[in-house]
Amino acid sequence: MIELRTPTQIEEMKPAGRFVADVLVALKDAAAVGVNLLELDALAHTMIKDAGAESCYVDYHPSFGASPFGKVLCTSVNDAVLHGLPFDYALQDGDLLSVDFAASVNGWVADSALSVVVGNARQEDLDLIETTTRALEAGIEAARPGNKVGDISHAIAEVARDAGLRINTQFGGHGVGRTMHGDPHIPNDGRPGRGFKLQPGLVIAIEPWFLHTTDEIYTDKDGWTLRSKDGSRGAHMEHTVAITADGPLILTARD
Repeated sequence: MIELRTPTQIEEMKPAGRFVADVLVALKDAAAVGVNLLELDALAHTMIKDAGAESCYVDYHPSFGASPFGKVLCTSVNDAVLHGLPFDYALQDGDLLSVDFAASVNGWVADSALSVVVGNARQEDLDLIETTTRALEAGIEAARPGNKVGDISHAIAEVARDAGLRINTQFGGHGVGRTMHGDPHIPNDGRPGRGFKLQPGLVIAIEPWFLHTTDEIYTDKDGWTLRSKDGSRGAHMEHTVAITADGPLILTARD
């Protein structure tokens, strides 16, 4: 069911958005050669506890997950692009790291993700992150009253296609509110003018993710981490966005 939020409720969602943004900034700053993925998860866990927030991931067990997730953030490295289950791995020079984090503050959820290169970067990885960022910006720009979900999807896909990337539509954006995932589903490719008509009060997570040379993925033996079938690297960017009469409002903006 698609739910619309009142202006008062959107104001109430802002602390969750700020908290998620702050955690991602802290994780980005902490990610360095030699830092363990479990250390990043512990940092996020501490910030959740200190803020009196709640994790959206620890007990999360959808149909595509092998078991309850058990950690408080997703850390996807190199050929992993989504749902990366943190494990005992020390980041290496040149690793492409994607971090996805969602939390609830005062009963409202925000969800966001970013990708960074640790240490010395390959230009192709920087280009992939830049393309994914532009796709997110294009999707957000299309998130205006009167447009439709397909307009967001199409805007994202145009950026990807212009860069020569292939697009997977299995996982994408979604509604956000009292829970992490809700309607509508927002794939990263679609036809303009199709789907649910965007209205003020709709709060959604827009999240393009792309792989260098494929759109095919498989689930790692950990039962969660999604990896590219050809070993190519991936990038993932996401913001929680409220649609208002004045246009899109990014609740997880990292100022």
